Amino acid sequence: MDQKQEVSGLLSYRRILIVLILCIAISGFLFYREYSKSEIDWSLISFTPLSVLFIFLACVMMLFRDLAYMFRIRILTDKLLGWKQSFNVIMLWEFASAVTPGVVGGAAVAMFILEREKIPLGKSTALVIITTMLDNFFYILAIPVLFLFISVEALFPADLASFREGSMVIFWIGYSALAAVNLLLITSVFIYPKLFGNLAKFIYRLPFLKKRMHKAEKFAADIEIASIELKGKSIGFWLKLMGVTIWSWTSRYLVINFVLLAFIDIGLFENAIILGRQLVMWLVMILPSTPGGTGIAEYLFSTMLSDFIKNGALAMSLAFLWRLISYYPYLLIGSILLPGWLNKSKASS
Repeated sequence: MDQKQEVSGLLSYRRILIVLILCIAISGFLFYREYSKSEIDWSLISFTPLSVLFIFLACVMMLFRDLAYMFRIRILTDKLLGWKQSFNVIMLWEFASAVTPGVVGGAAVAMFILEREKIPLGKSTALVIITTMLDNFFYILAIPVLFLFISVEALFPADLASFREGSMVIFWIGYSALAAVNLLLITSVFIYPKLFGNLAKFIYRLPFLKKRMHKAEKFAADIEIASIELKGKSIGFWLKLMGVTIWSWTSRYLVINFVLLAFIDIGLFENAIILGRQLVMWLVMILPSTPGGTGIAEYLFSTMLSDFIKNGALAMSLAFLWRLISYYPYLLIGSILLPGWLNKSKASS
């Protein structure tokens, strides 16, 4: 089975259908469970002309996020990718993330996508590592900044107060693990690039992979070249990348804020708390879970924001609206783009 067949299987319509059924089933179950406890209390929300504006802004934030990712991939490839290519890469990358578990994400598929866009495998690997490193670095920096504005206690709703101490221990363990992983990534790209190359050669020594050892050797050479190229970049290059990364993640987090603002009166300080809680939610959602964090995302939304949305059934309804804006579009766009992109990239490879 060649790489195209593997990716086609991973991102097949059968898998998309399974993911959609899973999404509907889990969301339906969670909504039914909350609705059986209490019906939606519509008096808790107000729909006004501003509601339409805030829902529109939530959609705009998703567009900003994707535009920032397109800027970032163009910067990282020294503009070897045009805007259309960058759009295809980001949409397919997000599509892969939407149909695979959290930790797997779209990273493995992203390397294949970039290679098909004429980016050497070693460089594509380095670029995927860099994007992961930048995303993690944003998170590592955001947590200390967050604590300048809100207390640790504010990170959890009042009804989870009894679990706060244990939750914070788990949170700091996760935060430390993420920082350690980022240190490993920095070491692999900037200090000892032979690390990934040697690992690839070790894996390809296995009896059933020996015939493909030349691929491991080419990968090792490519990643060393990519490492040398990246180490030669200016401070301005890295500041620009970090700025675009902050732009993308801030836009992503603001989607929930705007969804809530569309229906609930929330002050500035409460908005800061909501942003902070999303940092906790994100740490949980990157763990191995269902495709695209289905079920986990909705549950965390209704649990972590329970003191802003007093009605459980209402919380699940707003969680679904959030996912309708931030998750389901990638399933649709990716499933439309994938077949044509695979055929075109195969023909040009």
